[in-house]
Formats: sequence, structure tokens, C-alpha cells
Amino acid sequence: MKEGACRRDGGGLKDWPPEAPFAQAMAITSAQAGVRAMTAQEVVAYAQEVAAGIRGLQGVSAAPAEPAVNPKDAVRETCVVCLECGAKFKMLTKRHLAEHGLTPAEYKAKWGLKKGALLACKSLQRMRRQKMQDMQIWTRRKGLGPEAGAE
Repeated sequence: MKEGACRRDGGGLKDWPPEAPFAQAMAITSAQAGVRAMTAQEVVAYAQEVAAGIRGLQGVSAAPAEPAVNPKDAVRETCVVCLECGAKFKMLTKRHLAEHGLTPAEYKAKWGLKKGALLACKSLQRMRRQKMQDMQIWTRRKGLGPEAGAE
């Protein structure tokens, strides 16, 4: 089958009606189950994953209007939870937010986060803060640092 084609008449994913992702996912899942042994739970999980992926390709939002977790609990010690999709990261990047069609500022405004809120886990914030304190760049620029006296 050609890349981007999903029907025999050559129609692309966007040509299917909105309720079609489930039918497409079931067709793909049945083909996959025919190739390898899958449990009932695996079939259901695979069908849901494929349907969500198809909705994403069609531009139909698969994410609910509610956040994946409470926005106040999204920044944790070892990870940050994306409120759009529920994925966990050390840091939410502009690239990941672009997958949801958002900029960091739009993401913060949408979920009620402060404008200055960092989208990195607490351990990463603490490590960066300590590294900056150790480097003391502000003293080097003024010529007051330990390296300035050695010159």
C-alpha cells in the first residue's frame, strides 16, 4: 500500500468520516493479531493505541478536555507530567508542546500555571540552580571571581 493511503480507492486518512478511527483501528488490530499471538488485553490496548494515533493524524483531538493530572501536581520530584497527554518527562520541551499545537506560554495559560513556572522536574531545577551557584558567572563578569585574581 502506498504511504499515506489507507483505503483501496486511494483516499487518505483525512477522507474517512470522524467515527472511522475505531473501524480503522480494528482492521489494523485484526491484521496484527493474525500475524502474532495476542491476549484479549493486548488486543484492546493495541486497538485503543492505534485509534488514538489515527485520530491524531486526522487532527481529531484524542485528548480529553480535562488534564491528565491535577495541574498543581504536574511538576514532581523526578518528572513533569504533560497535562495534555499524561506523558512523563524530565522537562517539557517546546518540541513536545508543539505536538499538541501549543507554545509554552499557551500551555501555561491553558492549564492555569504561572507565567514564570518552570516546566522541568524539581530535581533538575535543583541541579541547575546548584551548578549555577558553583559557577558564579556573575563574579567572573565583574572580575571578582577566583579566576580573576589568578590572571
